[in-house]
Amino acid sequence: MAINQNHLFEELNGIKCSIVEKNVPPARVEFLRGILEYNGFTVVVVGSPPPKAAPAPGEGAAGVPAAAAAPVAPQAPETFTVGVTDTMFNPVNAIFGRLLRAQDGHVVTLAYWQQKEKESHDEVPYFEK
Repeated sequence: MAINQNHLFEELNGIKCSIVEKNVPPARVEFLRGILEYNGFTVVVVGSPPPKAAPAPGEGAAGVPAAAAAPVAPQAPETFTVGVTDTMFNPVNAIFGRLLRAQDGHVVTLAYWQQKEKESHDEVPYFEK
């Protein structure tokens, strides 16, 4: 268990991983995988568990209606959990410490990481202006 919520660990596919992001759509998984693998990290991606729903009114304690419930086929996960096998990795420290590089060689900025910008630009840090 992590000391704080900024550095989370989980076991993904039986491998102890540092969590990069949870509940990530497939397009974001590919974006993160590209950056992280370019920087030499081993990426592990697993499907996120579906959210737990509260039982609807009229259902029993187990969430089963008084009448027999029809079996529900499992669906493919729509969101994923992304982790890296390096347990020392912290995405917040990596971004603000300017430790990650994009495929074009520029430093990964917060706006690029959040996909608000299409290209990563080396910015002069505020403390050097």
